[in-house]
Amino acid sequence: MKDLYNIIFEEEIPKYVQIANYIKKLIDGKKIKDGEKLPTIRALTEILGVNKVTIVNAYKKLKSDGYAYQKVGSGTYAKRKEVISLFNREYSKIIKNLSLKRLEEVIDFTGETNSEVYFPVKEFKDVLNEVLDRDGANALIAKEALGYDNLRETINKSFWKDELDLSNILIVSGAQQGIDIASKAIVNINDNVIVEKPTYGGAISVFKWRRANIFEVDLEIDGVDIVAFEEILKKNKISCFFTMSYFHNPTGVSYSREKKLKILELAKKYDFYIIEDDYLSELIYDNNIVHEPFKKLDRYDRVIYLKSFSKVFLPGIRLGYMITPTSFNESIQRSKINTDITTSSLMQRALELYISKGYWKKNIDFQKAEYIKKYNLMKSLIEKELKDKINYIDPKGGLYFYLEIKNKNINSKELFYKLKKRGVYITPGAIFFKDSVSGDYNFRISFSQTSEEKIIRGFEIIKEELS
Repeated sequence: MKDLYNIIFEEEIPKYVQIANYIKKLIDGKKIKDGEKLPTIRALTEILGVNKVTIVNAYKKLKSDGYAYQKVGSGTYAKRKEVISLFNREYSKIIKNLSLKRLEEVIDFTGETNSEVYFPVKEFKDVLNEVLDRDGANALIAKEALGYDNLRETINKSFWKDELDLSNILIVSGAQQGIDIASKAIVNINDNVIVEKPTYGGAISVFKWRRANIFEVDLEIDGVDIVAFEEILKKNKISCFFTMSYFHNPTGVSYSREKKLKILELAKKYDFYIIEDDYLSELIYDNNIVHEPFKKLDRYDRVIYLKSFSKVFLPGIRLGYMITPTSFNESIQRSKINTDITTSSLMQRALELYISKGYWKKNIDFQKAEYIKKYNLMKSLIEKELKDKINYIDPKGGLYFYLEIKNKNINSKELFYKLKKRGVYITPGAIFFKDSVSGDYNFRISFSQTSEEKIIRGFEIIKEELS
């Protein structure tokens, strides 16, 4: 902290602003480390020769600007502004640049959505035409801020047995928007949130944008480490916990009923909310897995439930829904309206008709039958070709496997670049961590966008590179 002695005050700028800006510069320049305790108000008053109020205001400004946070009874701590790592930026650019023509030539193990070959174009075209014939121009111009009423009713009837209050169902443009809306409603600058380690990069981005303090908890085979989870709760006031309860992205882990119930009890005890992204739960391949999300077990109205139709329907339609706690209805609805006013009326009406006619269930059953073939193929190849080279957890559903390299002679970033040269694309583990330096020996491979022939060829290449 000796650098704090070097500040030279200018007359025309308030001293508390100069102090805050100077400390920001030291934090950005890593002369004050992320998480390092700042001097007490009394100590900094003596160091800089200013009054106590000046330092109090300087620390308030640092906290409001997201450069510091306070621990009750402990003091004020530095918080360095998060930046996207160079690798994450480069990876994102490489994947975006994969054109449709190029996809025919490469083996793409990075996909997170269903393949277009599984989408029933004719049925959806018929549904669209029926909606336009039935509703006319109203299907295109109607503005329903909370969502098309008939779709909300159909969701309640088809997926929740009419157990929900319609005022708690909100139509959104996919799960990513749902995370953003929920965080705007309940997370303020310097609030504390918990995420799984690793987790979905889009959620990390949202919480970083909100300038929240992000705590990570390691995943076990049936959900987060409860002991470590509660230790964080004991020491910090937590606003929310973001979780993917089924076929977690990227690990494929699904929560046990016992852990879900325990976390719900902790949410009540420590007064925090759960943002649940119910991801890919339609694609359960093991009959022993029962679909029972946090929301269905929630007796305390603590869960903000998110469900996207994009992952297993059609990514381009960007539709999903939220189920909100009654206490947050107004703030979440206001957050939604401020975000995009309304979601596509035509697509909402088409989706409602598609579900109510029974096409949705028919298509999901078809997809499961097709994907389980690829799942079984990829699992057998892992066991046969890579058993001595990787560790993995069998997800028993979803669209991907998460692998850990056993011998550490190559990390997943290096493997990514080697495979890229040979036309094979994987997702390195670093993408799913807050600090972008963890997960060096993990990578995710998805079978959703890849044919069985390409899966076999891709594994041959991965095996060669790992050898």
